[in-house]
Amino acid sequence: MQTVYLTTADFKEKIFNYETSETWSYKGTTPAIIDFYADWCGPCKAIAPVLEELAVEYDGRLTIYKVNTDVEQELSAVFGIQSIPTFLFIPLTGTPMLQPGAFPKNVFREVIEDKLLSEPKEEEEASI
Repeated sequence: MQTVYLTTADFKEKIFNYETSETWSYKGTTPAIIDFYADWCGPCKAIAPVLEELAVEYDGRLTIYKVNTDVEQELSAVFGIQSIPTFLFIPLTGTPMLQPGAFPKNVFREVIEDKLLSEPKEEEEASI
C-alpha cells in the first residue's frame, strides 16, 4: 500500500471527528502515522520516499497518511501545526503523539515497532 492523502473531511470520517467528540477515539483498524507536509518543504520532500517504503513494508499493519498543510488549513490548525514536517503517531489504543521534524528511517521503524505495533504494558498505557 502507498501513503494515502487525507482531507479534513476524510480525517473526520476515518480518524477522529473532533467536531462531534472531545475525547480522542481513533476510528481506524490499524495504527497510523499522519505526515503534515507542504509541497514546497525540502525536508518533507526528502522524507517522502522513506514514508512510501515504510507504507509498503508495513502494509496491512500500519497506514501512513499525508496531509497537505497548505490545502488542509483547518486540520493543521486543529493540531497546532507550527513547523513541517510534523508527524502524528496514532496507536490503536491510547493517546496519539505529535512530533515535529524529519527523521531517518530507523527512527520511524523504532517508533512503529515500540509505540504503534507493540501491545502496551499496564504501566505504560497511561503514558502513551
